[in-house]
Amino acid sequence: MTTAVGDKVATRARAAVGVLFFTNGFLFANVVPRYPEIKADLGLSNAALGTAIAAMPLGALLIGLLASPLIRRFGSARTAVVAEAVMGANVLLIGTAPGFPALCGAMFAAGSLDAITDVAMNAHGMRVQRRYGRSILNAFHGVWSVGAVVGGFAGAGAAQAGVPLTAHLTVAGVLGAAAAVVSYRFLLPGAEDTERDPSAAGDTPGAAGSGVRRLAPLLPVLGLLGLLGAAAAAVEDSGASWGSLYLRDELAASAFAGGLAFAALQGAQTVGRLLGDHVVRRLGDRSTARLGGALVLAGMGAALAWPSVPGTVAGFACAGLGIATVIPATFHAADELPGLTPGAGITVVAFLLRVGFLVSPPLVGLVADAVSIRAGLLVVPLAGAVILLTSATLAAGGPGDGAKH
Repeated sequence: MTTAVGDKVATRARAAVGVLFFTNGFLFANVVPRYPEIKADLGLSNAALGTAIAAMPLGALLIGLLASPLIRRFGSARTAVVAEAVMGANVLLIGTAPGFPALCGAMFAAGSLDAITDVAMNAHGMRVQRRYGRSILNAFHGVWSVGAVVGGFAGAGAAQAGVPLTAHLTVAGVLGAAAAVVSYRFLLPGAEDTERDPSAAGDTPGAAGSGVRRLAPLLPVLGLLGLLGAAAAAVEDSGASWGSLYLRDELAASAFAGGLAFAALQGAQTVGRLLGDHVVRRLGDRSTARLGGALVLAGMGAALAWPSVPGTVAGFACAGLGIATVIPATFHAADELPGLTPGAGITVVAFLLRVGFLVSPPLVGLVADAVSIRAGLLVVPLAGAVILLTSATLAAGGPGDGAKH
């Protein structure tokens, strides 16, 4: 299904989904630079703050599974907008939490709302992509990355300027919630299956009988897609959690150079996502992911084999570029599986890839304590190999070309 020239509904919906992705990245990124003030205001230890932060992925894992039923009941547009608007209020609760239990509760809610928004906005992005008849999902994820960078700079700037925490997060929350609410009127109307081509999709997702019959054979496919997404998540987390420590503690880099690992990975990933749709249209999801996995394996493998500060920064850049389109591709593949209700495939894959974010940091930490951070970071090229091996679950072609999974 290809959008006609001048299709204002599709164009406006694409912009509105972009607003949701940007806002989702922007909102919580405002909170992260202000962790030190939250810790000091509540008199928390490092362990207590870490426990509160860990409540966020826990909420995402436990409550994020409700995304599919909510989408089925209320639609992806309404689910995404309401969850995002509530998230805007919740960032203020994080900054004004009166004690440790309240902070844990607010962080748990943040993870839950983020997971529901994530699935719903990706599900609606898939609707818009089907209307366009070509890959546009990667650009949405690129916009998310831009939103996260803008939010991070806003939070850091507010902290540096001494803006009170409550005032800063109130403004950020109101702006984010307002943007989400305004976007609603421009999202696609109608049922979730409106843009699907029944002749290409096989049995409709709403057919209960076919859904039950096809559930068992789809579980291995969803598991492989989840493993593919979790591998990409492990690579993404490596730059944030361990890149700076590795550069500074084991390669004696300066404080500035130590921050380049995260910047290189995130910057390359953002560029890769913004340009990724053009690559996917030419090569398809499967070949693009294979090239990405090879880039992760070769780039970080070489960086760890011959350690140096420039080589490590380049290796993390290769890793970010390599995984740029992988998670959007897993969502695309999961959402196209026949016999599932709207949003169900994305919900399962999103749950599994969040396991990657949860498991990767302690796994690397255990290896780092036993051997070295360099040894722990071998998880990155290993994840590249996993991407190579599991990319066969993706479509051979891009959206709109009739390629099969």
